[in-house]
Amino acid sequence: MTTRLEHNVADTRFEIYLDDVLAGYADYAEREDPKVRDFHHTMTFPEFRGHGVAAEVVEYALRDSRANGYHIIPTCWYVEKYIAEHREYADLVA
Repeated sequence: MTTRLEHNVADTRFEIYLDDVLAGYADYAEREDPKVRDFHHTMTFPEFRGHGVAAEVVEYALRDSRANGYHIIPTCWYVEKYIAEHREYADLVA
């Protein structure tokens, strides 16, 4: 099974594909001053649940946010939980 992660700028979401099938995504709203991304929804489609899909797409989104100078607001409960469990991303919280 191949995994592909993409930043879909047009739809303001980070996506994860398994064997070229959209398996899940993390939606956000973005501000430029200051640079903040508010992650408000994470979705894993039912047939892909239980395989770490949400964790993988959220980690990708957080790494991308850091690399591009964004802080984040974890409105989504899953993003908030992920950061609580992976303290290396705590500094990103606005």
